[in-house]
Amino acid sequence: MNNNRGVTLIELVLILVVIAILASLAIPAYTRYLAKSQQTEAKSNLGAIYVGMLTYSAPLELDGFEGATLDKIAFSMSGMSRYSYTLVNASVGSFLARAIGISGQVVGDVWEIDETKEIRDLNPDFNQ
Repeated sequence: MNNNRGVTLIELVLILVVIAILASLAIPAYTRYLAKSQQTEAKSNLGAIYVGMLTYSAPLELDGFEGATLDKIAFSMSGMSRYSYTLVNASVGSFLARAIGISGQVVGDVWEIDETKEIRDLNPDFNQ
């Protein structure tokens, strides 16, 4: 009696098909998860810019945010950043800071914060 039964080619192909189906479901979900985790950088740094702007404007009273720059509020990035940060507008009573995705899973993603501390996603369909 010969009981050397191995895996047939059909069984092997079936296993590969199941793995391919599972991968096709998991990869897009992982990509979305990765992008959302990288967006945390933008939200956190925009919050730091907000605090820096409040600190900058506090002693100036009447001038408010006017004349502020990222350098003047001591905002700087250390290490690799996936976003580029700019201070779009800084006037007496308002400011607008923007983060634009430049690398990783967030290229083209755009976030903003203003003097009301409202963080807005300007590209809400980015992760869909």
